[in-house]
Amino acid sequence: MIQDVDEALRTLLRRDALAGTEVEVALDAPSKEWSSRRNSPTVDLYLYDIREDLHRRENGRIDVRDEEGRVLRREQPPRHYKLSYLVTAWTQRPEDEHRLLAAVLACMIRHDRLPDDVLGGQLAGIGLPLLVTVALPPPQDRALSEVWTALGGELKPSLDLVVTAPFDLDRAVAAGPPVLEPMQLDVHAADVSEAPPRRRDRRAPAAALAPDPPVETVFGGTPELPGRTFRVGGRPESRRR
Repeated sequence: MIQDVDEALRTLLRRDALAGTEVEVALDAPSKEWSSRRNSPTVDLYLYDIREDLHRRENGRIDVRDEEGRVLRREQPPRHYKLSYLVTAWTQRPEDEHRLLAAVLACMIRHDRLPDDVLGGQLAGIGLPLLVTVALPPPQDRALSEVWTALGGELKPSLDLVVTAPFDLDRAVAAGPPVLEPMQLDVHAADVSEAPPRRRDRRAPAAALAPDPPVETVFGGTPELPGRTFRVGGRPESRRR
Protein backbone atom coordinates (compact mmCIF):
# COMPACT_ATOMS: atom_id res chain seq x y z
CA MET A 1 0.00 0.00 0.00
CA ILE A 2 3.01 2.35 0.16
CA GLN A 3 2.89 2.88 -3.59
CA ASP A 4 -0.80 3.79 -3.31
CA VAL A 5 0.04 6.48 -0.74
CA ASP A 6 2.71 7.80 -3.14
CA GLU A 7 0.20 8.09 -5.97
CA ALA A 8 -2.42 9.68 -3.69
CA LEU A 9 0.04 12.41 -2.68
CA ARG A 10 1.06 12.95 -6.28
CA THR A 11 -2.55 13.31 -7.38
CA LEU A 12 -3.40 15.70 -4.56
CA LEU A 13 -0.42 18.00 -5.18
CA ARG A 14 -0.91 18.09 -8.95
CA ARG A 15 -4.58 18.91 -8.53
CA ASP A 16 -4.60 21.38 -5.63
CA ALA A 17 -1.08 22.82 -5.36
CA LEU A 18 0.50 22.66 -8.83
CA ALA A 19 -2.52 22.96 -11.14
CA GLY A 20 -1.76 24.91 -14.30
CA THR A 21 2.02 24.55 -13.95
CA GLU A 22 4.61 22.30 -15.54
CA VAL A 23 6.17 21.35 -12.22
CA GLU A 24 6.97 17.64 -11.93
CA VAL A 25 6.37 15.55 -8.81
CA ALA A 26 9.17 13.05 -8.16
CA LEU A 27 9.84 10.38 -5.53
CA ASP A 28 13.63 10.22 -5.85
CA ALA A 29 16.23 10.62 -3.14
CA PRO A 30 17.48 14.23 -3.41
CA SER A 31 21.15 13.33 -3.72
CA LYS A 32 23.83 15.33 -5.53
CA GLU A 33 23.72 12.98 -8.52
CA TRP A 34 19.96 13.33 -8.87
CA SER A 35 19.96 17.12 -8.53
CA SER A 36 22.67 17.44 -11.19
CA ARG A 37 20.51 15.56 -13.71
CA ARG A 38 17.33 17.54 -13.01
CA ASN A 39 16.48 20.03 -15.76
CA SER A 40 12.88 21.10 -14.93
CA PRO A 41 11.06 22.53 -11.88
CA THR A 42 10.34 19.65 -9.51
CA VAL A 43 8.68 18.96 -6.17
CA ASP A 44 10.31 15.89 -4.66
CA LEU A 45 8.58 13.57 -2.17
CA TYR A 46 11.30 11.39 -0.68
CA LEU A 47 10.08 8.62 1.63
CA TYR A 48 12.83 8.42 4.23
CA ASP A 49 11.22 6.73 7.25
CA ILE A 50 8.57 4.06 7.97
CA ARG A 51 7.58 3.16 11.52
CA GLU A 52 4.51 1.85 13.33
CA ASP A 53 2.28 4.22 15.28
CA LEU A 54 2.15 2.27 18.54
CA HIS A 55 -0.42 4.65 20.05
CA ARG A 56 -2.99 3.37 17.52
CA ARG A 57 -2.37 -0.36 18.01
CA GLU A 58 -5.47 -2.29 19.12
CA ASN A 59 -5.92 -5.81 20.44
CA GLY A 60 -8.78 -8.29 20.05
CA ARG A 61 -10.93 -9.08 17.05
CA ILE A 62 -13.79 -7.33 15.28
CA ASP A 63 -16.94 -9.32 14.42
CA VAL A 64 -18.16 -8.85 10.86
CA ARG A 65 -21.88 -9.69 10.67
CA ASP A 66 -24.37 -10.20 7.87
CA GLU A 67 -27.76 -8.52 7.52
CA GLU A 68 -29.31 -10.99 9.98
CA GLY A 69 -26.69 -10.34 12.62
CA ARG A 70 -24.81 -13.62 12.24
CA VAL A 71 -21.03 -13.52 12.51
CA LEU A 72 -19.39 -14.19 9.14
CA ARG A 73 -15.75 -13.70 10.15
CA ARG A 74 -13.58 -12.10 12.78
CA GLU A 75 -10.96 -9.56 11.75
CA GLN A 76 -7.97 -8.31 13.67
CA PRO A 77 -7.67 -4.52 13.85
CA PRO A 78 -5.26 -3.06 11.29
CA ARG A 79 -1.93 -1.66 12.34
CA HIS A 80 -1.09 1.92 11.43
CA TYR A 81 2.26 3.05 10.08
CA LYS A 82 3.73 6.51 9.71
CA LEU A 83 5.19 7.21 6.28
CA SER A 84 7.51 10.23 6.55
CA TYR A 85 8.31 12.21 3.40
CA LEU A 86 11.00 14.84 2.92
CA VAL A 87 9.38 17.43 0.63
CA THR A 88 11.74 19.68 -1.31
CA ALA A 89 11.43 22.06 -4.29
CA TRP A 90 14.03 22.25 -7.06
CA THR A 91 14.24 25.20 -9.47
CA GLN A 92 16.91 27.60 -10.74
CA ARG A 93 16.07 30.30 -8.20
CA PRO A 94 15.53 30.07 -4.42
CA GLU A 95 12.52 32.38 -4.68
CA ASP A 96 10.72 29.92 -6.96
CA GLU A 97 11.53 27.05 -4.62
CA HIS A 98 10.04 28.97 -1.72
CA ARG A 99 6.85 29.62 -3.73
CA LEU A 100 6.50 25.92 -4.48
CA LEU A 101 7.01 24.97 -0.84
CA ALA A 102 4.41 27.57 0.19
CA ALA A 103 1.92 26.11 -2.31
CA VAL A 104 2.53 22.58 -1.01
CA LEU A 105 2.20 23.72 2.61
CA ALA A 106 -1.05 25.59 1.88
CA CYS A 107 -2.43 22.51 0.15
CA MET A 108 -1.58 20.03 2.89
CA ILE A 109 -2.73 22.11 5.87
CA ARG A 110 -6.23 22.16 4.33
CA HIS A 111 -6.44 18.39 4.76
CA ASP A 112 -6.26 16.54 8.05
CA ARG A 113 -6.62 13.35 6.02
CA LEU A 114 -6.12 12.35 2.40
CA PRO A 115 -9.35 12.97 0.45
CA ASP A 116 -11.22 9.88 -0.68
CA ASP A 117 -11.21 10.98 -4.32
CA VAL A 118 -7.40 10.71 -4.55
CA LEU A 119 -7.20 7.21 -3.08
CA GLY A 120 -6.64 4.36 -5.50
CA GLY A 121 -5.43 0.79 -5.53
CA GLN A 122 -5.84 -0.93 -2.18
CA LEU A 123 -6.77 2.39 -0.57
CA ALA A 124 -9.93 2.84 -2.66
CA GLY A 125 -13.00 2.33 -0.50
CA ILE A 126 -10.88 1.45 2.50
CA GLY A 127 -13.25 3.18 4.91
CA LEU A 128 -10.41 4.21 7.26
CA PRO A 129 -8.84 7.69 7.42
CA LEU A 130 -5.28 8.31 6.25
CA LEU A 131 -4.19 11.07 8.60
CA VAL A 132 -1.80 13.79 7.41
CA THR A 133 0.52 16.10 9.33
CA VAL A 134 2.96 18.58 7.81
CA ALA A 135 5.84 20.70 9.13
CA LEU A 136 5.64 19.32 12.66
CA PRO A 137 8.84 18.97 14.70
CA PRO A 138 10.33 15.51 14.04
CA PRO A 139 10.92 13.09 16.95
CA GLN A 140 14.08 13.53 18.99
CA ASP A 141 15.56 10.33 17.54
CA ARG A 142 15.12 11.51 13.92
CA ALA A 143 16.61 14.84 12.82
CA LEU A 144 16.23 16.05 9.23
CA SER A 145 19.84 17.23 9.24
CA GLU A 146 20.88 13.58 9.64
CA VAL A 147 18.80 12.70 6.58
CA TRP A 148 20.63 15.29 4.51
CA THR A 149 23.96 14.03 5.81
CA ALA A 150 23.07 10.48 4.79
CA LEU A 151 22.07 11.71 1.32
CA GLY A 152 25.40 13.48 0.91
CA GLY A 153 23.77 16.77 -0.02
CA GLU A 154 23.65 20.27 1.36
CA LEU A 155 20.86 21.26 3.72
CA LYS A 156 18.01 23.12 1.98
CA PRO A 157 14.47 24.21 2.91
CA SER A 158 12.09 21.28 3.22
CA LEU A 159 8.81 20.13 4.72
CA ASP A 160 8.33 17.04 6.84
CA LEU A 161 5.11 15.36 5.60
CA VAL A 162 3.77 12.36 7.54
CA VAL A 163 0.91 10.12 6.40
CA THR A 164 -0.47 7.56 8.86
CA ALA A 165 -1.85 4.65 6.85
CA PRO A 166 -3.49 1.36 7.95
CA PHE A 167 -1.89 -1.93 6.95
CA ASP A 168 -2.73 -5.64 7.40
CA LEU A 169 -6.37 -5.26 6.41
CA ASP A 170 -6.85 -8.93 5.46
CA ARG A 171 -6.07 -10.59 8.79
CA ALA A 172 -9.40 -12.40 9.17
CA VAL A 173 -10.49 -15.69 10.74
CA ALA A 174 -13.57 -17.44 9.35
CA ALA A 175 -16.34 -18.00 11.88
CA GLY A 176 -17.86 -21.43 12.45
CA PRO A 177 -21.37 -22.33 11.31
CA PRO A 178 -24.16 -20.70 13.32
CA VAL A 179 -25.93 -22.75 16.00
CA LEU A 180 -29.51 -23.14 14.78
CA GLU A 181 -30.76 -25.73 17.29
CA PRO A 182 -32.05 -24.42 20.62
CA MET A 183 -30.15 -25.40 23.73
CA GLN A 184 -31.58 -28.49 25.51
CA LEU A 185 -30.72 -29.70 29.01
CA ASP A 186 -31.70 -32.93 30.73
CA VAL A 187 -30.89 -32.70 34.44
CA HIS A 188 -31.58 -35.52 36.93
CA ALA A 189 -30.19 -36.78 40.20
CA ALA A 190 -27.11 -38.97 39.89
CA ASP A 191 -26.84 -42.48 41.37
CA VAL A 192 -24.04 -42.09 43.91
CA SER A 193 -23.89 -45.87 44.52
CA GLU A 194 -22.08 -46.29 41.20
CA ALA A 195 -19.51 -43.59 41.92
CA PRO A 196 -16.03 -44.61 43.19
CA PRO A 197 -15.27 -43.76 46.82
CA ARG A 198 -13.46 -40.57 47.57
CA ARG A 199 -10.01 -40.54 49.13
CA ARG A 200 -10.35 -39.98 52.85
CA ASP A 201 -9.06 -36.68 54.11
CA ARG A 202 -8.15 -36.94 57.78
CA ARG A 203 -8.68 -33.23 58.23
CA ALA A 204 -12.26 -33.31 56.88
CA PRO A 205 -15.26 -34.31 59.04
CA ALA A 206 -17.09 -37.54 58.30
CA ALA A 207 -20.15 -35.69 56.94
CA ALA A 208 -18.05 -34.24 54.13
CA LEU A 209 -16.86 -37.65 52.83
CA ALA A 210 -19.72 -38.21 50.40
CA PRO A 211 -18.47 -39.54 47.05
CA ASP A 212 -18.21 -37.22 44.07
CA PRO A 213 -21.28 -37.46 41.84
CA PRO A 214 -20.76 -38.71 38.32
CA VAL A 215 -20.68 -36.19 35.48
CA GLU A 216 -22.95 -36.61 32.48
CA THR A 217 -22.12 -35.25 29.02
CA VAL A 218 -25.04 -33.73 27.11
CA PHE A 219 -24.73 -33.13 23.36
CA GLY A 220 -26.89 -30.54 21.60
CA GLY A 221 -27.93 -30.32 17.97
CA THR A 222 -27.84 -33.15 15.46
CA PRO A 223 -24.99 -35.17 13.89
CA GLU A 224 -25.34 -33.08 10.71
CA LEU A 225 -25.42 -29.77 12.59
CA PRO A 226 -23.87 -30.27 16.03
CA GLY A 227 -24.56 -27.82 18.80
CA ARG A 228 -22.94 -27.18 22.14
CA THR A 229 -21.67 -29.82 24.58
CA PHE A 230 -22.35 -29.59 28.32
CA ARG A 231 -20.99 -31.56 31.25
CA VAL A 232 -23.62 -31.75 34.01
CA GLY A 233 -23.12 -33.16 37.49
CA GLY A 234 -25.63 -33.50 40.32
CA ARG A 235 -25.90 -34.76 43.88
CA PRO A 236 -28.97 -36.46 45.42
CA GLU A 237 -30.97 -34.34 47.77
CA SER A 238 -30.15 -36.63 50.68
CA ARG A 239 -26.44 -35.81 50.35
CA ARG A 240 -26.89 -32.03 50.28
CA ARG A 241 -26.34 -31.11 53.89
